[in-house]
Amino acid sequence: MSEVVNSNKLNLEDYGISELLNKDAMYVSWLEVEKAIAKAQGELNIIPNDVAKAIEKKAQYQNINWEKINALFLQQGYDFYPFVEELSLACGEAGKYVHFGVTTQNVRQTGELLIAKEINRRFLIIISNILENLAMLAEKYSETVMPGRTYDRHAVPITFGFKVATWISDILGATQRLKNFHNNGFTSMCGGTVGAYNALGEKGPELNNRVGSILGLTPMDVPARNIHANILEYINEVAMLVNPLNRIAEEVYLTSIEEFDELSELGMCQQIGNNMVENVKSPKFSRNIIANSEKLYAIVGPLYYASAKPFEADSSTNMFLDGQLHEALSLVSKILSQAEELTRTLQINVDQMWKNANKTHGLDNIENVMINLTRVAGRSKAHKIVCELVKNAKEKNLKFQDLALSDLELLKYFSDEEIRNMLDPQNYIGLSAEIAVGQAKKAREQSFILKQLYLD
Repeated sequence: MSEVVNSNKLNLEDYGISELLNKDAMYVSWLEVEKAIAKAQGELNIIPNDVAKAIEKKAQYQNINWEKINALFLQQGYDFYPFVEELSLACGEAGKYVHFGVTTQNVRQTGELLIAKEINRRFLIIISNILENLAMLAEKYSETVMPGRTYDRHAVPITFGFKVATWISDILGATQRLKNFHNNGFTSMCGGTVGAYNALGEKGPELNNRVGSILGLTPMDVPARNIHANILEYINEVAMLVNPLNRIAEEVYLTSIEEFDELSELGMCQQIGNNMVENVKSPKFSRNIIANSEKLYAIVGPLYYASAKPFEADSSTNMFLDGQLHEALSLVSKILSQAEELTRTLQINVDQMWKNANKTHGLDNIENVMINLTRVAGRSKAHKIVCELVKNAKEKNLKFQDLALSDLELLKYFSDEEIRNMLDPQNYIGLSAEIAVGQAKKAREQSFILKQLYLD
């Protein structure tokens, strides 16, 4: 499974994430974990301290014969054993203590989560930019009236700023959960073959804790190889982060069609045959976000089945989870980059939003009529009058506003001007503007915090 990309090459900033997902980054992470293990073992006198220092010094990318490792991988279908052999060779006499008392998954999984934490830090920076973009939209269009919609139909009026505020609120919740995970969810594992410290003995738990501390990861309480909850939780968290971005993309994709014409993506030049044409409203970013989001959601369910395998370890489970985590990181990277571009360049058709808000000729505001009429005539009578008006408007194909202005029952309680005011969409937007401004402020505050915490 691979991420969906636009057929036109989109030169989007990926914040160096693609480089962290290649094989070299994986190899570097293994070296970092092996160095951390040697350092901790030297401090705890599990191996001689001078040997530990030698391993730390020699375990550098340029000292390893990667071509040989890659060649052996092609022959054997396994890259970690050749890595340990080449690292041991590079360390000379100290090489006999390389990878001492630990097992393959200890290093591979710890390494991949070390990379995932760095990628997640960059995710949070992209989120900070998305929040800034949305704050601008919420504030700028806080009073831009448009129809609210429920059940795919017009409901009471809102402002576009309010709609953006709901996006912000959803993203803020997901961001907070992701921040919490970032602080303690990325774990290290250093417990040996089954996680019981068989080869490490009494110093095993201390070694496990020290390796996590060196790497900036949280040591697993029991470093058992069949515990995958943190990987499942992380992929769930990023899926929940992506979900509101998916919702934004769906809204842009749908309301860019002529029947709505409210939102659109920035026009781009598109190659068609030998000609360059202006494709003003082609939903490129939103289309990609939607497709990649669906791919991400498809990853989540199977993780639970794979993680439920019995016994103390299963290599097929590890291979599956490693692949799914890598795929999830790649998909989220694409989605966030495209969402940042989409929210920064989103085109708002204010005039069309106003036209759409008035499309039903006051019918969207029947709740406003009902509330005001209830105050003077009682709920039962108000309900009867309003229902009759709605029924006549639909059956006779007449404008609701015209019927209301000529209805004798309604005119007993309200003047012509009062009825017009009740049916004017801009007079019944609730606290849309205030909520928009409030969420814009929260988005900017969180954006600032994210940059302070995670921007190098």
